Order: sequence, then structure tokens, then C-alpha cells
Amino acid sequence: MLRQALLWASTNPMLAERLPRYGFVRRATRRFMPGERLEDATEAAAKLGTSGIASTLTLLGENLRSESEADEVLAHYREVLAAVQRKGVDAEISVKPTQLGLDFGAAGTHDRLAGLVRAAKSIVWIDMEGSKYVDDTLEIYRSLRAASVNLGVCLQAYLHRTDADLEALLPLDPSIRIVKGAYQEPAAVAMPKKADVDRSFVRLTSRLLRARALGGTGRPVIATHDPRMIAESGRLAVELGLAKGTFEYALLYGIARAEQQRLARNGHRVRVLISYGAAWFPWYMRRLAERPANLWFVAKQMAG
Repeated sequence: MLRQALLWASTNPMLAERLPRYGFVRRATRRFMPGERLEDATEAAAKLGTSGIASTLTLLGENLRSESEADEVLAHYREVLAAVQRKGVDAEISVKPTQLGLDFGAAGTHDRLAGLVRAAKSIVWIDMEGSKYVDDTLEIYRSLRAASVNLGVCLQAYLHRTDADLEALLPLDPSIRIVKGAYQEPAAVAMPKKADVDRSFVRLTSRLLRARALGGTGRPVIATHDPRMIAESGRLAVELGLAKGTFEYALLYGIARAEQQRLARNGHRVRVLISYGAAWFPWYMRRLAERPANLWFVAKQMAG
């Protein structure tokens, strides 16, 4: 029930407009995002780099009011790519399709993403949003992947369809980031029980690692803070004879910091997702819904 309440809050416009005004709410976000500015994100990425941990940068915000806003987001991500290259930071970008105008048509989103792929020196990641966007997102990915390997896509383990989606993508030798999923979806679309989602996550991870072991070159990215999922993926990799550098763990900024450092010290590729920007409220509520235990930390922050 708590998870559902947090997911409901993530979609409530009134809460998104009012709560961020309060200082105690803004204080509670500081552990999970370094700040709202690009400079905050790149500074955090540079600091992580000193520990051998790479980063993925993502500007918060989703559905837009106009296509002109999508062009502004495109211009911003071009600035991100330039800043990363200029500063020598080991950081990639991850973009939500609705930030690039998917609500106004797939063609424009495809063209904007194509521009980012051409400008990037490393992989551009396509985030996965609510279930109604999955078909268009995967079609855009397939089209762009045909012309460039410099592209990855996120798949959500809690969706019933994801096993089939992964099988359909594997012939492309894709780079895929597996996450559990954090949008509010009906039971007909997404698994409501955590145990089922966990089993799906392990199954998808195993399939992705097996594809790599069979000679694939796409990057498998295991995005989780769950120590059981991390341990199981490590066991699977050893069983398949995969070297540590052939797959990657992805964790969120400010969460499981000790685990991030432990994995990096043990020779694993670790990449931390750094989110920034003013439109952080929906994202923040979904992060709490993924792990309601974080509410205890938030309560302590609110208490000062």
C-alpha cells in the first residue's frame, strides 16, 4: 500500500507543484541528487571517477507541453556531451523519449535521438517510461541501432511483456540496461508482487549474460541495489565464464554507496546514474516507491 501511495504521489500535479517549495522536502533529496544544475552533476561524476566509478547523467523531466521544449532538451543534452568531453569525465547520457517529444510523434523523437548519437563519443541510453510508450521506444531503438552500435535501451523486469521484448532484441546484439521498473501500472501489464519481479529480473539478467557469453558484444547492464540480485548476477557470470569487465552494474547516486565502492574495488565495472534538474519530484517519489525503506532516511532529513 505504501508503494502504491508513493506512485500515486509521483503522478499528482498539485503535489509536484507545491511540495518542492518546502525547504525540508528539498533537503531530503540531497542524498539522492547532487543538485539541479549540470555543473553539480558533472562535479559529482568527476568525484566518483576518482574511485574508478563511471557515471550516467540524466536531466529530470518527462512529458512536455510543446515540441519546442523537446528542441530545448536536445540542445541541453548536446551541451552535456560537450561538457563531458571537455572535462574528460567518464560519463554517458540517458534520455527519456518523452523529453525529446514522443508525445508529439515518434518521427521527431527519432531524429533528435539520432542527432545525439552522432554527437556522442560513447553510448547514448534510451530510458524506458510507462508501458504505453514501450512499442514506440523499442521501434525507435531498432531503427537507430541498425545504423549505430552507439546506443542502448532500458528494459523493465516488472512488465509481463519484457521476456518477449528481450528475445526480439537479442539478434541486434544490443546494449541493454535491466531495471525492475517504477511506474504505476495495472496488474494486467506489470507484476504486482515483488517476488515475481525479482524472479523476472534474474531470468532476464541470465538471458542477457548468456548472450554475451555466446559471443555478443552488446553491453549488459544490471541496474539494482538489491544485494541478492547483485550476488546472483555475479554467480551467473562466474558460471558462464564471463570476465568482470564484460558486464556492468548500475546504481543510483547516493544509494548503496558502500556497495558501489566494494564492487569497484573488486574489479567490476560500476556506473552511477546521476539525476539533476528542477523537475525532480515525480522521479523522487518513484525512487522512494522502489525502496520504501528510504523513507526512514527522508524522515531523519526532515527532522533536521
